[in-house]
Amino acid sequence: MSPLTHGQYEILERALADRSRVAVVRRGIELVVVPERLRVVTGREVVDARHPTTGDSLMLYLDELDTVEPVPSR
Repeated sequence: MSPLTHGQYEILERALADRSRVAVVRRGIELVVVPERLRVVTGREVVDARHPTTGDSLMLYLDELDTVEPVPSR
């Protein structure tokens, strides 16, 4: 079960729809990513994301995220 709140899910869903950036904290480390897809892998929710500067792809398990916050657009 994911520790994310309903509001944090909405932030993530809005970022997926808008292709906008979000800041996530996982294991005390903040990452800014662009979420691309939300899916389930072996019963766990996963967001496939991309680093906005390097283009590196990331696979983030939602149950490992501490927080999700929107990043204001410039």
